[in-house]
Amino acid sequence: MKDYKLLVSILKDQVVPALGCTEPVAVAYAVAKAREVLEEDVDELDIYVDKNIFKNGKEVGIPGTDKKGILTAAALSLVIGKSEYRLQVLKDVSDESLKSALAIIDKNIIKLKLKKDAMGLYIEVIARNGSGSSRVIIKDSHLNIVLVEKNGRQIFSKDSKGAGADKPSLRDKIKEFTIRDFKDFVDNISYEKIKFIEDGISMNEKMGEIGLKLNLGIGIGHLFNDNSNVEQYAKAITSAASEARMSGYPLPVMSSAGSGNHGLVAILPIAVIGEKMKIEREKIVRSVTLSHLVTIYIKSYTGALSPVCGCGVAAGVGASAGLSYLMGGNLTQIKGAIKNMIAGISGMICDGAKVGCSYKLSISVSAALDAAKMANKNIFIPSEDGILDESAEKTIQNLGRVSVEGMANTDGVILDVMMEGCK
Repeated sequence: MKDYKLLVSILKDQVVPALGCTEPVAVAYAVAKAREVLEEDVDELDIYVDKNIFKNGKEVGIPGTDKKGILTAAALSLVIGKSEYRLQVLKDVSDESLKSALAIIDKNIIKLKLKKDAMGLYIEVIARNGSGSSRVIIKDSHLNIVLVEKNGRQIFSKDSKGAGADKPSLRDKIKEFTIRDFKDFVDNISYEKIKFIEDGISMNEKMGEIGLKLNLGIGIGHLFNDNSNVEQYAKAITSAASEARMSGYPLPVMSSAGSGNHGLVAILPIAVIGEKMKIEREKIVRSVTLSHLVTIYIKSYTGALSPVCGCGVAAGVGASAGLSYLMGGNLTQIKGAIKNMIAGISGMICDGAKVGCSYKLSISVSAALDAAKMANKNIFIPSEDGILDESAEKTIQNLGRVSVEGMANTDGVILDVMMEGCK
């Protein structure tokens, strides 16, 4: 039997509340830490980010405001950011703090720059005033601070040459497990040890219900909303939650593998379908837990941010596994759902976080439902097709290779296209 305690630890590390899109929020987290280290007002702020942070922060709403983008998040963090809040670093936003943040932006003291040579997720913040400076670097995952300096003196480091540098992150330790291990875990783990997963169900349903009630965003959730059709409702509430979140509605959602939108896909279709089918709560929670585990497993191969849309190729695949399990699928059928989903949706690109992501979420929910229903009827895309393999694990590894190696230049092209649209 594999280490259940480790899987619980991974879940608690990777399934956390997030207020606003996690890319600008991660920048705000780094800014808050830099300001706290400096211990004085900031006169100049330089921010360097990788292509994915840049594209995902460009058009997304900042919670509690009607503004968008990384500059707004960074300026707000200078005013009210607290690093102890982690992915809810901006939760104290108010009209007064936004006014102060906009005044900071007008002073042109924040410089946002693209670090073109950065590999993977990268955020570097340098804060200065008349008497000193501070520097904070985040790498690989949204909250993973690897360096903190004050006045050029290192006060914290996870240096690549340091002790334990070759140890995998907690998230990457999930590679030690298999899909069979995940199913054994959700079958047998004490319910009390995973009951915290229920918090995410409540949190994400609340955001979706508000999105539907207020018809936030551009109306995708409202269009799909049909309480008489459980699958349509699953699409509706998931896309509505994303619309509300991407528009900056000031409520947190439960994330999965570092993304709030991943959390919406990994949780909501399973939860609402389970509730509509009157499946017992414990079974729903165990199904959502499986969805999270598969999502995190895939992200350990594709990376925290990638050229492919993780809402489809990570959380959508996780949801297909969770839905198969929810509806009585055995191990073969759960693996089949994973491979069916990858066969169908692996080409969905990520062209930045924005309100239109809500449509990609609805597509992911539909595909996950289809993949699970096919698998539970023993309809499987052949393992010889495309990037599929005999094992679900190798198929996921192939997906990661296509994303990391095969699409190495894709982000640069996507960003160029996006920036051309701004001219």
